[in-house]
Amino acid sequence: MKRIPKMQILVWVLAIVPIILTAVFYPRLPASILMQWDFGGEVGYEPKWHLFIIAALAPLFAVLFPLMSKIDPRRKSYDTFAPSYLLFQAMMMLFVILMVGIVLIESLRPGSVRIGRTICLFLGVLFAVIGNMMPKFRQNYFCGIKTPWTYADEVVWTRTHRLAGRLMFAAGLLGIVSAFLPGDVLMAIVFFVPLIISVVVPVLMSYIWYRQRHPQN
Repeated sequence: MKRIPKMQILVWVLAIVPIILTAVFYPRLPASILMQWDFGGEVGYEPKWHLFIIAALAPLFAVLFPLMSKIDPRRKSYDTFAPSYLLFQAMMMLFVILMVGIVLIESLRPGSVRIGRTICLFLGVLFAVIGNMMPKFRQNYFCGIKTPWTYADEVVWTRTHRLAGRLMFAAGLLGIVSAFLPGDVLMAIVFFVPLIISVVVPVLMSYIWYRQRHPQN
């Protein structure tokens, strides 16, 4: 019998935490709770039962991510970066827990959390972790920079993901820094601009590198 990795067990445990938190605090929540916000401070309210929809994302992810690796035609590639893939799943569970936690705290004690900065801080950590993982990704249909050129040439895939990893890691660090900057506009610029660059540049470079290796195509 194949041994279940400890990280996989952790993912399953984390997946039920948002549901438990929501169920425990649900009776104490007001009829309408804070569910939407932006960098400008605008907020929106929805019926409190909608929080169960957010909480349900964690167990949904816990089922979906392993399923994706099983149905991928290149599923054997996942064996080469399985620990990183599990770490990514755990981080996504923590993100859902964070979202549920913010909604609960702000519903019960409004004004207790600086929402935008808290999210920037966590997402910065998440992107830095993803950046560290990306060079380990091998060709597959669900994870990484998926362009016609990375699929057509494994060398292009590898070079693209090495570059993307460095840029995403840097974007993650700047995302962490953005959480401590004064002003929402500056915070948003420092958070989003490096993130956009970390996606757009590798896509463009994958095309350039492919054309360099296959000038006849």
